[in-house]
Amino acid sequence: MTTIDRRGLLGATLGLPALAALPHRAAAQGTQMSIATGTTGGVYYPLGGGMANIMNRVIPGMAATVEVTGGSVANLQLLGANRVGMILAQGDAVIDAVRGEGRFQGRAVPVRTILVMYINHMQVVTTAAMGIRSMADLKGKRISTGAPGSATEVFALRLIEAAGLNPASDFRSRERLSPAESTNAIKDGKLDAYFFVSGVPTSAITDLGASPGVELVLLDHAQYNDTMVQKFGPVYFPAEIPAGTYPGQKAVNKTLAVSNIVGVRADMPDALVTTILTTLWDNREDMYRVHAAARDITLDGQRTERAVAPWHPAAEAFWKARGATLA
Repeated sequence: MTTIDRRGLLGATLGLPALAALPHRAAAQGTQMSIATGTTGGVYYPLGGGMANIMNRVIPGMAATVEVTGGSVANLQLLGANRVGMILAQGDAVIDAVRGEGRFQGRAVPVRTILVMYINHMQVVTTAAMGIRSMADLKGKRISTGAPGSATEVFALRLIEAAGLNPASDFRSRERLSPAESTNAIKDGKLDAYFFVSGVPTSAITDLGASPGVELVLLDHAQYNDTMVQKFGPVYFPAEIPAGTYPGQKAVNKTLAVSNIVGVRADMPDALVTTILTTLWDNREDMYRVHAAARDITLDGQRTERAVAPWHPAAEAFWKARGATLA
């Protein structure tokens, strides 16, 4: 049987079956699957871990593991190379992957959506001590636009340009740090602000807001929605993070948001997709206990416009059978 190698959570090498070659019985009785998630300071990693735990407990013979990655871009690249079985990914990166554009220029990925998750908010994070109150105030500052290979970086660079700033020349420095690294850099006085796109709340920002002597500031940027949509289409939309979501957050944060999906390759067998979805949906209360963002995974949320990539046929049938409108 053809196998593919990929580092597991602890760096061990896993031989993953070529899913397209597995009949449902073999898949259900002895499947090893790596789930590509994101950095440890975000939502993808704990939520992906929760999904893996549910699948391992409920599906006979399933051995699912989660992998720490740079995020959506890296996950889609791994899926395109057939090195992981399932991914969590952000809508704007998914569109680029389907079209073979941006970081996927000439290398379209056969990704198919099986589940629309929660929405991701772009969060532009700083502290009151930095004196930054708007996107324009970031000029000349030390910023981080997210880990290499992350959808944060894609979104952040687009937002910076929409705000009339030049990523290459308008900042004192531009780092490419994970959210946890960015929080630590602000605490250490080495960074003024950072971008992170995720569900809310997210642990790295909670950590910063809870730090003694720190007054958290989240910059509004929903006013750039029209500019973003004109250039990139309706993948982005305005949203709000309620006051009090994070320690010390005194005001509603007016953000731009994007959907998240769980994706697989187009050639994953229908029966395996149905088994995974049935398991996750029927045990969604367990996902809710892993992270609050999972509560936004709803039947009403299974919409084609939010799915971004084409539906996997088995997923489309699954959601229609449960009463989702989709269109």
